[in-house]
Amino acid sequence: MDYRIREIRESEYPVLTDFLYEAIFIPEGMDKPPKSITEQPELQVYIEDFGKKDDWCLVAEVKRKIVGAVWVRIMDDYGHIDDKTPSLAISLYKEYRGQGIGTDMMKEMLSLLKTHGYKRVSLSVQKANYAAKMYQKIGFDIIRENKEEWIMVCNL
Repeated sequence: MDYRIREIRESEYPVLTDFLYEAIFIPEGMDKPPKSITEQPELQVYIEDFGKKDDWCLVAEVKRKIVGAVWVRIMDDYGHIDDKTPSLAISLYKEYRGQGIGTDMMKEMLSLLKTHGYKRVSLSVQKANYAAKMYQKIGFDIIRENKEEWIMVCNL
């Protein structure tokens, strides 16, 4: 599949709401929550007022349509480890998953963060999420866990 990865434009920030919803892991056999779930404060922290210092976002485009996003910000979220380490979120529309686009977006984001002087990046992933293997493959290590999820860090 032909795609390109680029920085998001300010006029495109509203699309992050869609990708925040797509980032919600739904275990096999469970119903998808309503889209309004993204309005909850613990999820709004990922996108509210996006575009400040330490906010970075890359998007994947297929035929000029945004099909995926990876973004970071320093926030008190599920993957928070300290106030100097950005937390990462990534998602793709379902029909674009499993084709290497997510891996390429992650690698581009890690490179961008390193270029801007960040030392590491963190994320939270549910243990049942197939993406956890991809995160480990590109350099994330589990540093903490609870019953359902891992907190992972990639040193840059």
